[in-house]
Amino acid sequence: MEKKPEGVAVKKENGKMIASVFGDIDHHSAREIRLRIDSEFAEGDVTSLVLDLSGVKFMDSSGLGLILGRFSKASAAGASFGVINPSESVRRVLDIAGAERLISIKTEGNAK
Repeated sequence: MEKKPEGVAVKKENGKMIASVFGDIDHHSAREIRLRIDSEFAEGDVTSLVLDLSGVKFMDSSGLGLILGRFSKASAAGASFGVINPSESVRRVLDIAGAERLISIKTEGNAK
């Protein structure tokens, strides 16, 4: 079975940075995704960091670490942080970890 590529596309506008992650987030991909997000974030003037996880179908504990680490980085810089559009399986990982006690998790569009 061929593995789909992982990555992240970043869009910045008026202080808001949206990092759209696609593919699986596991121990093989998390480092590269984290480095790209952190690099873009460090370029400055980000007041809000949002991770769009609509393109992620699988996430393990490495993905949870990626998300919580970006939350910590954003908080330390005084920026707001949130996650949008997690798939059901990703949402399950976030729910089990109790992530919503720390971070905003929303489904845009057709909310269930």
